[in-house]
Amino acid sequence: MPLNRRTFLGRSAAAGAGVAVAGGAAAPAAAHGGGGREKRYSFTVMGTTDLHGNVFNWDYFTDREFDDKAHNDVGLAKISTLVEQVRKEKGRRNTLLIDAGDTIQGTQLSYYYAKVDPITARRGPVHPMAQAMNAIGYDAAALGNHEFNYGIPVLRRFQEQCDFPLLGANALDARTLRPAFPPYSMHRLRTPHGRDVRVAVLGLTNPGIAIWDKANVSGRMVFPGLEEQAAKWVPRLRSMGADVVIVSAHSGSSGTSSYGDQLPYIENAAALVAEQVPGIDAILVGHAHTEIAEYTVVNKETGRPVVLSEPLKWGQRLTLFDFDLVWERGRWSVARVGAKVLNSNTVPEDQRITRLLGDEHEKVVAYVNQVIGTSTAVMATADAPWKDEPIIDLINHVQAETVKAALAGGQWAALPVLSQASCFSRTAAIPAGQVTIRDAAGLYPFENTLEARLMTGAQLKDYLEYSARYYVQTPAGAPVDTAKLTNADGIPDYNYDAVAGLTYEIDISKPAGSRIVNLAFGGEALDPAAEFVLAVNNYRASGGGAFPHVAGARQLWSNSDEIRNTIIQWVQAKGTVDPAAFASVGWKLTRDGVPVF
Repeated sequence: MPLNRRTFLGRSAAAGAGVAVAGGAAAPAAAHGGGGREKRYSFTVMGTTDLHGNVFNWDYFTDREFDDKAHNDVGLAKISTLVEQVRKEKGRRNTLLIDAGDTIQGTQLSYYYAKVDPITARRGPVHPMAQAMNAIGYDAAALGNHEFNYGIPVLRRFQEQCDFPLLGANALDARTLRPAFPPYSMHRLRTPHGRDVRVAVLGLTNPGIAIWDKANVSGRMVFPGLEEQAAKWVPRLRSMGADVVIVSAHSGSSGTSSYGDQLPYIENAAALVAEQVPGIDAILVGHAHTEIAEYTVVNKETGRPVVLSEPLKWGQRLTLFDFDLVWERGRWSVARVGAKVLNSNTVPEDQRITRLLGDEHEKVVAYVNQVIGTSTAVMATADAPWKDEPIIDLINHVQAETVKAALAGGQWAALPVLSQASCFSRTAAIPAGQVTIRDAAGLYPFENTLEARLMTGAQLKDYLEYSARYYVQTPAGAPVDTAKLTNADGIPDYNYDAVAGLTYEIDISKPAGSRIVNLAFGGEALDPAAEFVLAVNNYRASGGGAFPHVAGARQLWSNSDEIRNTIIQWVQAKGTVDPAAFASVGWKLTRDGVPVF
């Protein structure tokens, strides 16, 4: 077999080697010469992250063009237009394009080609994200944690379909502890001054994969900390002749973790890498879904600045790192790095990309608009972050019913089954009348699966207290503004759980940790020693959000099917969704015993 680029990448992954990619001749107009004999060269690295299956500026959950309050646009078709503008301005040979992960999960487009018409089939299709990113001309991409959601076979097939390397220096084979993917890629940019500039891109992924996708990676891969692996690889890259080292890190910059002390590694470690590991010039940040145009961290050892940038998720922004280099003492050195972001809502979609994937888009639109049943009433999540709403009760009812059926006739059949659920989207809705797949998918957009864990009353009290941190403390008598009531300390909506099967109040006038009052089961005060089965998604059960007790609780049952599909199948089986059959007010917000709403 000839050693073409794809087979080289595959062999590199198996051997744990990096990827060397040569650039072409630079356009002289973009390579800036200084006065006198000083040699200078400038180039730009463009970056995206957390694309999450977005190619088109389209929301498959609402079946219309994407829009939000800030009028952002999404998708690789928009990014492609921005990229071509930058290449035209800078000279294509003076640019690189990289990504920081979470590529193949998040929309019904990406779900369809992982599950409905899977790329792993014998004569399966090419993943739309691979098609789009190949056409745009990506040079490298780091692995995100959501790359592992559909299992390693889907990820490996996606890797084969990409014309660029998927990088993960801290994704190691569990047996050999060698890299399971290329750790880095090396790129040569030609200058008018004789010596090429060698740009190394080091890819780092998130250690939380070991928890969040335990079922897919346990015994197969391990994920050590970003700082440890960066400290190992950056000196190697410099010794290999890298003039510039860029890290593409699927890890936020906050220095925090959502999985508590279950792993000795930091989830959001990008700034720590910049601070602790010498030799890095810039870091493309991912994972946190925040926008950071430019953030400078001073390395403790060298005192040199490291520039970080995180473009907003889903293709809403494109980061530009602008590098100015100077030739001195026989080598290129970085004189300056600056970063900024471009907004994709300022440009039209690239018709080359939308035409390329038009058929795939139409297939998915038809799929999500399949009718699966009817509903007797409208149910929506708009108020679900602060009220017990029927639409969240629907999730909990389906989960509890599924677990009860699974445990029937067994050792745990007599225990009461409770269920947890979160409001994943404040715009999800089940309409009155016909219910489609996209309605159900919009209610549960993640590929979570269902488990049953054994919990005591005391543990459930702790669990609820932890969840109630989500609310901003609001004194009795003070006005309540729902726009400012939730997400205390940056806690996202998906890390607030309502537990069905108990009744309780959350006193938001009290400090976090002492808010759960009148906690009861079956009309009686909750017995701390009583045992319950908690129907819980695998993200939470594996430690996502660092909720107490649940990750260490005994697993009684688990399912490999997505909760979203379980909901879809439940609606299909029932035919009609009637909130009167399952909705109730089990919890409410209070202040000194007075309901807030």
